[in-house]
Amino acid sequence: TGVAMMKFKSPPVNSLSLEFLTEFSISLEKLENNRACRGVIITSAVPKIFSSGLDITEMCGKSMEHYTEFWRAVQEMWLRLYGSSMVTVAAINGSSPAGGCLVALSCDYRIMAENPKFSIGLNEAQLGIVAPFWFKDTFVNVVGHRIAERSLQLGSLHPAPEAHRLGLVDELVPEEKLMEKAAAVMAQWLALPDHARQLTKTMMRKAVLDRLLAHREEDIKNFISFVSKESIQKSLRKYMEMLKKRKS
Repeated sequence: TGVAMMKFKSPPVNSLSLEFLTEFSISLEKLENNRACRGVIITSAVPKIFSSGLDITEMCGKSMEHYTEFWRAVQEMWLRLYGSSMVTVAAINGSSPAGGCLVALSCDYRIMAENPKFSIGLNEAQLGIVAPFWFKDTFVNVVGHRIAERSLQLGSLHPAPEAHRLGLVDELVPEEKLMEKAAAVMAQWLALPDHARQLTKTMMRKAVLDRLLAHREEDIKNFISFVSKESIQKSLRKYMEMLKKRKS
C-alpha cells in the first residue's frame, strides 16, 4: 500500500533510550530510502502508553561522552522525523509525556484515543528540566505561542479531550477505531501529488530544522552543562526514586 506501520515496543513504557532512539532513526532512514514507501503510521505496541519520553537513566550519573552521544541521538531522531518527506501520522494509543509528545508533535497529523486517562504534553518543567528551543519551536508551531508558553512553564500534561481542544491533537476517536482512522487519514494525504505536499512541508518546516542544524553543537554543550549540574542530577535521582516507589 506504500504505507509502513511502526510500533514502539520497549516495555514497560517505551522510554527513549539511546538504543531505542538509534533504532528509531535507522528505521526511519530505511523507510525514507525505500521509494515504494510514501507514509508511516507511528503507534505503540505497549498498552496505555505511546511513549513516556526520554529515558531518565541515560541522563543520570553518566559520563560527558555518554551525554553527548545520547543528546546527538535525540537530535537525530527529531531531524529525521520532523524533516521526513513521508506522510507521518501519529496514532496515539496511550499517554505521551515529554519526548513522547515531541515524537507526536513532529508528525504531520495526530489522532489520539478518546480516553480521558491518556494525557500528552511537554512536562519537562515538572522534573526541573527545561525543554530545549527546538522542542519549544515544534510545540509553538502546533498550538500557538500563548498556549505553548503557559503549558511549558507549568509542565502541563493535557488529558486527551483538553489536548484536542487546544489543537495539540487533531482528532479523538474511540480506541478500537484508532488504526482504521489513521489509515483513512493517510489515504487522504496520499491522494495528493507527493512533490507538491513535500515541497510545502519543507517550506513550512525548514526554518525550525535549520535553526537546530546551525546550533547543533552548541545545543549539545548546553544539554551537557545543564544535565551535569548537581541540582539537576539531584532532581533526576529524586524523580527516579519516585518512579521506583510507584512500581513497588
